[in-house]
Parts: sequence; structure tokens; C-alpha cells
Amino acid sequence: MNLTNINIISFNVPYPANYGGVIDVFYKIKHLHKNGIKVHLHCFDYGRGKQTELEKYCETVHYYKRQTGVFSFLSLTPYIVKSRVATDLKTNLLKNDFPILFEGLHTSFLLTDNAFKTRFKILRATNIEHDYYAYLAKAEQHFFKKIYFSIEAWKAKKYEPVVQHANLILVVSKTDDVYFKQQYPNIKTVFIPCFHSGEEIDIQRGKGDYVLYHGNLGVPENEAAALVICNEIFNTLNTPLIIAGLNPTKKLRSTINNYKNIQLVENPSESKMQELITHAQINLLYTHQPTGLKLKLLHSLFKGRFCLANSTMLSGTTLTTLCEIADTNEAFKAKITTLFEQEIAIETVKMERKTALANYFNEENCLKLMDVIKK
Repeated sequence: MNLTNINIISFNVPYPANYGGVIDVFYKIKHLHKNGIKVHLHCFDYGRGKQTELEKYCETVHYYKRQTGVFSFLSLTPYIVKSRVATDLKTNLLKNDFPILFEGLHTSFLLTDNAFKTRFKILRATNIEHDYYAYLAKAEQHFFKKIYFSIEAWKAKKYEPVVQHANLILVVSKTDDVYFKQQYPNIKTVFIPCFHSGEEIDIQRGKGDYVLYHGNLGVPENEAAALVICNEIFNTLNTPLIIAGLNPTKKLRSTINNYKNIQLVENPSESKMQELITHAQINLLYTHQPTGLKLKLLHSLFKGRFCLANSTMLSGTTLTTLCEIADTNEAFKAKITTLFEQEIAIETVKMERKTALANYFNEENCLKLMDVIKK
């Protein structure tokens, strides 16, 4: 196949690139454009609005309204999929014969449509969605949200076999690679990690004067992690901690206010977040959920000084040797106390990271993506 154009269906408007999934989409688009591929972007808008920045990298940009609300929930199809059904999308995709990249199970409702039977269809599996929603249900404290996540996990598991209508599955972690190859052996599955903002490994000299935890704080998984960090790790430490990210909950704000050494940076810009990651003494990487690939891990390894993670954060990666690891609250406290006083050996660490992160550079992964589509 002579790849010159590609349709990309994004679950959200992929700019600003300020949280997990859209970061992968935006930097993928940017690198495809850099390599001469004309991108025809189709994205579902539910609050972000039209973004002129996308026009720099896309041949065409189409926006579709996401159908949120009860009607989309009252279906056996997962809400994340049903709410992204749009007749205009089908019409626009049929105006060309270019390959179609479905970003996440969320955008996959046209996979089974006979009108696209002969088209080359690629599914970007950013998670094993039923596992992801099961973990969200476990982390959620609100009763009705917990029920919603549990139902969505059940629906996603029932729905997932539609991936067999794709010609190619792209996964973000080694764990997901094994899963999809075992579950759907007749569909080619290829491991291509998330695209991200780091183009080269760049570590600041000297020492930082704070520890950073960052993430989309409106997601139950990240809120649960932040609460543990506050109440069970930094509760007896005097070390300064910054918690930064989108949409912190009222509960998290209230918790942070109880600690003099903890500061909240709410809804930082992309540049501000990069600055926080770069200047931190320690990037704290903590999760209860071993699904997908955590982009905060890549951001921290490309731009940060010390990276301190629990084993769950590193699940499905080959990056264990690049992080300090702690799996108990006491171990985290001890590591934080020690690392906060050390100066990182920049040249040695850069060499180690460059070698271990060889499979995580955007340009190489873009060429790999183009090559696998052509073949």
C-alpha cells in the first residue's frame, strides 16, 4: 500500500495535548505530518471546541458532536462507543479510500459497517477497556459512579470482539500485546508505544526543591493515588510536594489544604506541566491500576530527574531499570528522603535512558507505524 493519506478518528479534540489519550493522538499526527503523510482528522467534540493548531498538521479537520446523556447509556453498546455515533462521520469517510485509524475502542462503531468492508482499518487499543473500567469501578467511592463503571466494564467485554473487523491492532504496552495476540490471533497486532512530547532526553543539572505527582486528577485512579500520597506517604514528611493536573475534585482539594508542605497546581498549561516535570527533584509515579502505558512515566523519563515508581506503574513496560522502585508507604518515604538530598548523575542517566527508551522515541515509532500500514 502506498501510504500518502490517512483518516484518523479521535475520541476527543486532540489539542491542547494535556492528558493521556489526546497526547498520543496529537503527537502521532504531528509526526505523520512531519513525514509527509496527509492526515484527515475526524474528532468528537464535547467541550474543547475547534482548535486552529490542528490545521497546521492536518490536511482536513472535521468535528462531530458527542451524543452524551441518558439515551447513549441505555444501550448494550458501551457508552464510550454509543455516544460517538455520527452519521456525518460515515459520509465523510466514504469520500475517500484512505486507511482509517480508529483511536481507541471509543471510535470503533463503524468497524462492522459493510460500507467499509474493503477499507484498511486500524484500531489503536489504548487499554484493555473492560479491565480499565473494572479498575475505575474499584477506585471510585461514589456509589452511582461505581455502578456506571461496573456496567461499562461488562459492556466493553461483550463489545470487544468487534476488533476482529480491523486489519491491524496497535497496542501501547507489552501486556496488551500478549492479550490481543492470544484473544484475536487472526488479527495482526503490533506494539507501538504512546507518542508523547519528549523528543530527546533532557535532564536539568542541579537539584530540585520539590517532589511532583501529576496526572488527570478528575480520573478516579489518579485521585485515589493522590490521596494515598497525601495521607499515607507525605503525612509524616516535611518534603515539599506539588500535585498538578486537570480537574482536581473537591475531596482532593480539601485534603491538600490539610498539609502545609503540599501545594496544588490546578489545570496547568502544557508548558507549565513540562516546567514542573523538568524542575522537580523527584517525579513520583504511583498507581493502583496496571492497564495501558502511563504517559506520565515517559514524560518523567524524558525530561525529569529522579523517577520513583511503584511496580504497578511499570507493568507492561521494559523500563524497570530506569526508576527507583517502592511498593510500600514506608519504602516510598525512605526513598524520597534519600533521593531528595542527592544530585543526579546526568551523563550516566542520560546514556541509560537513551538505551532503554530506544523503543519509545516518536520518530522511530512513526516510521514503524507507516511501515506496518504499507505492508
